[in-house]
Amino acid sequence: MFKPAKQNRIYEDVVEQIQEAILDGTLKVGEQLPAERKLIEMFGVSRGTLREALRVLQQKGMIEIKTGVAGGSIVKGISTDQMSESLALLIRYRKVSLEQLAEFREGVEGLVAALAAARASSDDCKRLQLLLDEAGAFLAEGADRWDDFIRKDEEIHLAIAEVSANQIHISVLRTIYDNIHTYYENYLAKEEPFLVENYRDLQEMVAAVIAHDSDAAQRLTRKHVRKFNQYMQKKGAV
Repeated sequence: MFKPAKQNRIYEDVVEQIQEAILDGTLKVGEQLPAERKLIEMFGVSRGTLREALRVLQQKGMIEIKTGVAGGSIVKGISTDQMSESLALLIRYRKVSLEQLAEFREGVEGLVAALAAARASSDDCKRLQLLLDEAGAFLAEGADRWDDFIRKDEEIHLAIAEVSANQIHISVLRTIYDNIHTYYENYLAKEEPFLVENYRDLQEMVAAVIAHDSDAAQRLTRKHVRKFNQYMQKKGAV
């Protein structure tokens, strides 16, 4: 399965070989790697080098290292978890500027809305309408429910992403909306005219998705994201 590691970059070569074996299916999810002694022999490396390589693979989320009598290195399924965790930290600690986040969201969410309009089932449309009705009810109840309205707004954006049926878009946007509150708390005005305008935009966006109008869904979503990011940028500049 493996060959001796190249001596000029030993542990990186071990990482690459095991990673490739996982990605091409030679090593299956749930399968245990050969015992440490066998791996040392196969790669021709020291125990320290092998363990360093295995730690890197564990950090990447590709293996799980179990200790004890029944321990060993177990192959894990490939997921977007690590990417999401890194993005979450960037957003949560505001290492991504408001302008960068706005630029990204405008492009991606417009595309996602267009895909959702093309792919929405009748059940998807019913779900979006229900979420929109719930958001409207929170808004109508007044200031005590405005935070609930904002959360429902985020839920609508995520629901549209889920309707797009693209796992990369879903994962990235879920991470953004799970961690975007630090920007909202600092830059988003909680005032009734502002929230009413937000709700009207959501109504138009959802209506376009339900009508399967991809062009309108993309245009309205991009306009909505651009407009409210401009509001936040203006407040941030004050």
